[in-house]
This record gives sequence, structure tokens and C-alpha cells, in this order.
Amino acid sequence: MLGFHGAQSARFPIPPLSQAAFLLNFDGTLVEDSSAADPVVLPPDLLDMLRRLRTACGDALAIISSRTVEQLDAFLGDVPFAVGGEGGIALRHRPGGPIERTALPELPRVWLVQARDLVGTLPGVRLEHTEGGFILHYRAAPEAAQILHAAALAWVKESAGAYLLVAGRMAWEIRPAGVDKGYAVSLLMQRPPFLGRKPIVIGNDKSDESAMAVAKAAGGAGFRIPVDFPTPAVLRTWLAGLTA
Repeated sequence: MLGFHGAQSARFPIPPLSQAAFLLNFDGTLVEDSSAADPVVLPPDLLDMLRRLRTACGDALAIISSRTVEQLDAFLGDVPFAVGGEGGIALRHRPGGPIERTALPELPRVWLVQARDLVGTLPGVRLEHTEGGFILHYRAAPEAAQILHAAALAWVKESAGAYLLVAGRMAWEIRPAGVDKGYAVSLLMQRPPFLGRKPIVIGNDKSDESAMAVAKAAGGAGFRIPVDFPTPAVLRTWLAGLTA
């Protein structure tokens, strides 16, 4: 009878670790989703598990997140070899290396003013200003989703294709077109230690789909919580089993 690792490996065939590269989302994937009121809690075994995975796949381990590179460093230190922040806008190819930033269009200031005004009328909604745009979080006010979507869609339509509206987990994000997690994956896969490997992308929301598409086009795979793994804890158990 197959154990958990064997059953999961049969269901999700991946290349040998010597041929694989892992590119993982952070929030809602490696750790539980959090809010401003509930800060991120790192599982006690997470860093050791990621270190073993990085060693087993020849350093080809990256974290690609909507968070900044600096925030990811605060949580993970130098455990991942490469880090992609702000949904692919910022990229550090190696530990201690420079953070490379993609040139972006200038966000219309009137959008931010209007977004702040709108958020001020919706208790529980939070505005997060990112390098390339902004995110409207409605986890604490799910009833505001439709109002926020209508406003965000109107702003994006004004941009004539320069910006996109991306659905996140209880959030709407406005970000520059063409710069996303898939873009970050494609850049990472062009350099060692990722070069020549099969990318395995794991995420949990719409913003990860571009990265999954790039991985599949390169002969790798894309998995998603909760479709493929019901919770981050189940995913961590599977990842740990790969190096057991």
C-alpha cells in the first residue's frame, strides 16, 4: 500500500530532484494566509524542510511572492537560493546578489487618490500600495468585493492595456501588464542553478497561474492549493517527503 508520499508522487508525477527546480509561493502556500490582524506564523520545521529541498535539487529553489524581497528575507533569510518579490517586479537571482527591478509605467496618481477615498467608505477594506500598482484587500469585508471590482475594472480600462486587474485571495490587484510571476519564472529559468531543469511551480491563487503556465510550457508542472493540496500543511508534508 502506498504511503502519503508515494500516493502523492503517483498523483503528481515530477522529475527526479536532480532535474527539478522548485518555485514556490509563500502566503497561503508554504504558510497559512494571514491578515494585518493575524501576522504570519512560520511552522517550526519549515526552514529545515526548505534547506533539505534546496540541497536535494542543487540549489534550484526560489520563492516568488507578492511580498517584497525584504519581507521574504525577514521570514526566510538565505534559505531560498533566489527570491522574486512584488509578483515578479523585483528579482534576486542568488543569495547576497543585487535586487533587479523591472522598469514600470508611472501609476496614475488619481487612481490612488480615488482608491483611498473608496477604501475610506468601506470598513474592513485595506489598500496596499505596491511598487507597480496597488492591491485592494477585502478579506475582512467580503461584501465589498463587487464594489471594489467595479472600481478597479474602470481604472484598468482607462490604461489602454498598460495595466491588468488580477484576482487574488480576497483581493483585487492592479499591476503593470506583462510583469508577473510567470515573467519571474522565465527569467530565473535562464540562469544556473535553474537552467536546464524542469520547473515545479506551486501556488494558491490567480496570481500564480502565469507562473504555472510557464512551468508547464517548459515541461514542468504547476500545482495549486486547495485544488491539488488541500492546505499548506499537507503541501509541506509532501515536500518534506521528497527528501525523506
